[in-house]
Amino acid sequence: MNAVDLSGRIAVVTGGAQGIGLAVARRLLSSGAGVAIWDVDQAAMAKAAELASLGRVEAILCDQSQIEAVDRAATETERTLGPVDLLVNNAGIAGPAATVVDYDPAAWRQIVDIDLNGVFYCCKRLVPGMIARNYGRIVNISSVAGKEGNPNAAAYSAAKAGVLALTKSLGKELAGHDIAVNALTPSPARTRILEQLTEAQVAYMLGKVPRGRFVEVEEAAAMIVFMLSDENSFTTGATFDLSGGRTTY
Repeated sequence: MNAVDLSGRIAVVTGGAQGIGLAVARRLLSSGAGVAIWDVDQAAMAKAAELASLGRVEAILCDQSQIEAVDRAATETERTLGPVDLLVNNAGIAGPAATVVDYDPAAWRQIVDIDLNGVFYCCKRLVPGMIARNYGRIVNISSVAGKEGNPNAAAYSAAKAGVLALTKSLGKELAGHDIAVNALTPSPARTRILEQLTEAQVAYMLGKVPRGRFVEVEEAAAMIVFMLSDENSFTTGATFDLSGGRTTY
């Protein structure tokens, strides 16, 4: 494992109690950063607290679809760990499988509220501090669905496409500061989000990956931690692909 020095940095990882987020939190702690895990799953949060043996970590309940909850989590993070330098917007849900014609509007709103609006709320709350200190690294987890659009998953695809556009806009807005804002588009990993999908959806997505396998959460964490490092000092507003060859742009 390549060593990345993040000593003294404070990071927020949303959806950090499981899957890719948990792998990122573990890698951040091993790199010397203090980490605040924001999640809504209390049981998973209890397990994530075991990471305390690796470094300074706080587990904070946060429903990022509510801007007030984001503000409370940020205030608690700043109180216990300090000003936030690094933000990984990882939390998200897939939602039900249905065609656009049959899609439940309530489900559509829930997916957009969590997967897109939540990213906006987190950035809106934490970016001003980064501007004041003229330093920050933000990684927004999108999906190959945001590039290509998956059938029977229009809400998820649209929200993740919105994350890419938000990343581009914010990256340009902050380009005059030492703040890098980039997105990651992974293909499916073996995480709990797959439980929200039908077997047909999972087979469809996996069948389009030339590597012929799921991405490992540790592979995602390795790329994300580089994106959060001082070495990622020039690229901003960009999309880092982690699709196993599915998308080459």
